[in-house]
Amino acid sequence: MNITEKILSNKAGYEVSPGEIIEIPVDLAMSHDGTSPPAIKTFEKISDEVWDNDKIAIVFDHNVPANTIGSAEFQKVCRNFINDQGISKNYIHGEGICHQVLPEMGLVEPGKVIVGADSHTCTYGAFGAFSTGMGATDLAMVYATGKTWFMVPEANKMIVSGQLDEYTAAKDIILNIIGDIGIAGATYQTAEFCGETIENMGVDGRATMCNMAIEMGAKNGIMEPNKEVIQYVSARTHKKPSELNVVRSDKDAVYKKELEYDVTDLEPQIACPNDVDNVKDISKVEGTAVDQCLIGSCTNGRLSDLEDAYNILKDNEINNDVRLLILPASREIYKEAINRGYIDAFIDAGAIICNPGCGPCLGGHMGVLSEGEVCISTTNRNFKGRMGDPKSEVYLANAKVVAASAIEGVITHPKDVVN
Repeated sequence: MNITEKILSNKAGYEVSPGEIIEIPVDLAMSHDGTSPPAIKTFEKISDEVWDNDKIAIVFDHNVPANTIGSAEFQKVCRNFINDQGISKNYIHGEGICHQVLPEMGLVEPGKVIVGADSHTCTYGAFGAFSTGMGATDLAMVYATGKTWFMVPEANKMIVSGQLDEYTAAKDIILNIIGDIGIAGATYQTAEFCGETIENMGVDGRATMCNMAIEMGAKNGIMEPNKEVIQYVSARTHKKPSELNVVRSDKDAVYKKELEYDVTDLEPQIACPNDVDNVKDISKVEGTAVDQCLIGSCTNGRLSDLEDAYNILKDNEINNDVRLLILPASREIYKEAINRGYIDAFIDAGAIICNPGCGPCLGGHMGVLSEGEVCISTTNRNFKGRMGDPKSEVYLANAKVVAASAIEGVITHPKDVVN
C-alpha cells in the first residue's frame, strides 16, 4: 500500500482500496475568515455544538486587517462563533497564513487526516499527513460530526532526482511537473513526491510542492517525512520522534502512474498567463515588462524565500516603475526576518512590507492590479482576474526571479543581477 492508502486505512479500521467510498474521523478541521462564515451558517442549521472544540482551527488571513465592511462582518461572525463554541485554536490577530501557522503551532503531524475549507490545505502533505480542501458545506458537517467521506484516490508516484542550481528552487520543480501533466492531469488523485531530491529537501521546499498539488487537480499531495520534517514536527508538537505516527509507502505499492523528473539542468520556470500549466523556461519570457512584483503567500512567503530575495535585493534598488510587495507568511517568519536584517534591506531597496496574510494573492487587498498591469509573483495561481482586473496578467516564479525582476523592471534571470 502507498502512504495515502495506509493513512486512510488506519482511520477506516480496515484496508481500503482506490475508488472505494469511506467515511472516517478527522484529526483537525480548519477554516479562515473567508470560508468560516458560510460553514458556520450551514453548521447552525444542523447542530448547536461542535463535535470537538479542540480539533477546530480558525485563522484570519485572507483580508486581515479587514479592508471592507463585508470582510469586517465576516470576521465578526467568526469571533462570535469562536466565543460561543469555545474554539481554543484561533489565530485571528495577524499570526499569519493558515497553511504556515498550523504547522508552526504544532497542529500538523504525520499520519493525521486534516481537512480545511481552502483548496491549498493539501500543503500539510509535506509533513506526511493526508490533507485536502473541501467546500464550506462539507466542512460544516465535519464541525458537527467530526467525520467526512472520501473516495480513496489512486496515486501517482513522482520521482524527482538531480541537484538544483543556485537560481532554482522547489517552486521550479512543482511548476515543471504541473506544466508536464497539466492542470487536470491528477484530478482526484494523490501526488506522491519522492526521490533523492525530495529526500534532501527542507521543510519549506516540501511545503511549496505539496501546496501546489491542487494546481494539477490532485486530491492531495504527500511526501514521506525526512529527518528534517520529523525534527520540525517533534519540536513544534513537543513529542519525541518515536511518538509520531510516521507512515511510509511499501516498496511494492501500486500506483496509477510513475513519473520521473531530473532537475539537474532545470532553468527557473515561469507559469505564464492565464493558466498554471502554461509553464515556460525563463529564457523564453525574459524581458517581459512588469508593473508589480510580489513575494509572499502560503506557497512562497517562508523564511527561505525571504532569504532568497534578500540575497538578490541587498545593496540594490528596485526599478522606479515597479512596486515590490513582500508579505511574510507568518508573524514568526516576519520577526526572524527582522532579526536577520532582511526587512531593513527590503525597505532600503524600496519594497513595501505588508503584514502577514494572503492579501493580494486572491485579489483581496494590498496589491490589487488595474487594467493592463502585469505582476510577477511567488503565489500559486495566475487565473484571469485572480489578482485584480480581468485584463491584468500574472506570471508565477520563485522568489529569486521575482526579486531580480523588481530590480530590472522586466522578467529577469537572477544570475544577471547577482553582485
